[in-house]
Amino acid sequence: MNAAVKPEHLIAEVDNAHLDALEEEAIFILREVAASFERPALLFSGGKDSCVVLRLAEKAFKLKDKAHPSGFKGQLPFPLVHIDTGHNFPEVISFRDQRVAEMGERLVVGHLEDSIAKGTIRLAHPLESRNGHQTVTLLETIEEHRFDALIGGARRDEEKARAKERIFSHRDSFGQWQPKEQRPELWTLFNTRIRPGEHFRCFPISNWTELDVWLYIQREAIPLPPMYYAHPRQVMRRKGLLVPLTDVTPPQDGEAVETVEVRFRTVGDMTCTCPVESPARNAAEVVTETLTVTISERGATRMDDRTSDASMERRKKEGYF
Repeated sequence: MNAAVKPEHLIAEVDNAHLDALEEEAIFILREVAASFERPALLFSGGKDSCVVLRLAEKAFKLKDKAHPSGFKGQLPFPLVHIDTGHNFPEVISFRDQRVAEMGERLVVGHLEDSIAKGTIRLAHPLESRNGHQTVTLLETIEEHRFDALIGGARRDEEKARAKERIFSHRDSFGQWQPKEQRPELWTLFNTRIRPGEHFRCFPISNWTELDVWLYIQREAIPLPPMYYAHPRQVMRRKGLLVPLTDVTPPQDGEAVETVEVRFRTVGDMTCTCPVESPARNAAEVVTETLTVTISERGATRMDDRTSDASMERRKKEGYF
């Protein structure tokens, strides 16, 4: 009567018909970006949201081909872009390179180390978090390649600042976001006019939730870095978070290192991204787990977003993703 039910059997009971509507909206937005801008690009970090946007881009611009390693043939009408802080998880970088290679797409990588060498970024100390400094390298990459639109995987349910941002988010000539000067978006009509030096950030999955993302990953069998699923990892317990043991996040005085079964809900710079305890080893189990969570993935795992309630909005005003 109370026998355990396998997670994959529960998925069928979840009404995911809305995924078709979300997919259709996202594909429409991607095609609108390609039609409206001369030099768009897609931000691809290897994280789950960018992997979903990449699959949507394949559906929007490519033909299905089971014989192709990626399952699609053709070329995207824009390059992929990644800002490498030098403190990214090695598993994510390996996955990024493997995915790009099998797709045959062009990848533009902006290296934060180059910005440090030029003097446009100055670190207070070698182990300082580089997450916020990505903005400088991102804007330099945009200027170098003259991108006029960047497609990202940000979602409104992640954080308060992202919740009030438009799908087509205007950036001024300094790369900054002005939340009080956002353009209206009525009936899916987007004002994409820009002056020289300005650009847009476009978010096709802005209306998706974390649960929607995982349902789509499960339905489409989208490959992800293995760290998104349960695995043993050495961590330290610090201020309610599990801080992974790495070269740039060593244990502090008095901290004990323990091995815990964890998974990452989001991935980013190693200095500010933390895993959560979880036994979920596949997408179906993650969906079941996500149905019960009450804290967004950024709120539960990102040290940089805990500095203040306005930390994300401040970074976005400066030009952050």
